[in-house]
Amino acid sequence: MELGLTYKNSQHIFDEKGDNTPYLEFPLLRRSGIVNHGFSTRLGGVSEGCYSSMNLSFDRGDRPEAVQENFRRIGEAIGAECSDMVLSRQTHTTNIRLVTEEDRGKGIVRERDYTDVDGLITNVPGICLVTSYADCVPLYFVDPVKKAIGLSHSGWRGTVGKIGKKTVEKMQEHFGSDPADILAAIGPSVCVDCYEVSADVAGRFREVFDREEWDKLFYEKPDGKYQLNLWKANEIILREAGILPEHTAVTNLCTRCNSRILYSHRAQGDRRGNLCAFLALKKNLRR
Repeated sequence: MELGLTYKNSQHIFDEKGDNTPYLEFPLLRRSGIVNHGFSTRLGGVSEGCYSSMNLSFDRGDRPEAVQENFRRIGEAIGAECSDMVLSRQTHTTNIRLVTEEDRGKGIVRERDYTDVDGLITNVPGICLVTSYADCVPLYFVDPVKKAIGLSHSGWRGTVGKIGKKTVEKMQEHFGSDPADILAAIGPSVCVDCYEVSADVAGRFREVFDREEWDKLFYEKPDGKYQLNLWKANEIILREAGILPEHTAVTNLCTRCNSRILYSHRAQGDRRGNLCAFLALKKNLRR
């Protein structure tokens, strides 16, 4: 299915998959052979109005039964059942939860008993990690050696807090992962041309990134506002974490530039749905 997306360059970062329920897939992660994964679009769901049609948030005012059906459809397309999904509870923190068998289904078919969780890691086959987006940066992590995964939500606050590096450190702590083995992907999110921030936000990036990186991360405009490059910032963070360039896929797809196909807070405001990132170790995986 041709989605009509506009990419920033010709690099083959994504495959566009699915007919009735379109989603995006990273060839880099697929080639590991151990995961099912994807990133949703606005297409193929049953939500209506400003949520049309594949809204994957229960918290934005959409009908719960529509959201549930949307999760069922995208799960079927990617290869994950709703009862196996575990949802984050995002508040722009750098908190990362170790997901165990006891968490299976939380946020979808069971209530979540946690909050302030923007990153998830697991080594349990079949559990599908799920994080939510509408311009912020999805970060995928796959360790094909230790057979472990991570999925984190990185807005500007999470990026300043280097949640990508913290996710890798959690995978090292809990699974013995070697960063040099990890495959990482930076998913669809707002591009530098579309992401205006205040001088205060740019100042936060000055505090945590080396001066020689500043020209790659932001530039000041005549009105005193800045354009901020979250893609490059997260790429730098992955390098700091020890992930190799050849093991990294960096998005070339902007959510705001493609707001007809992807939800974007910058384009649509609060009256919109949410996208989701999905990542699961295959159920039949041998440890």
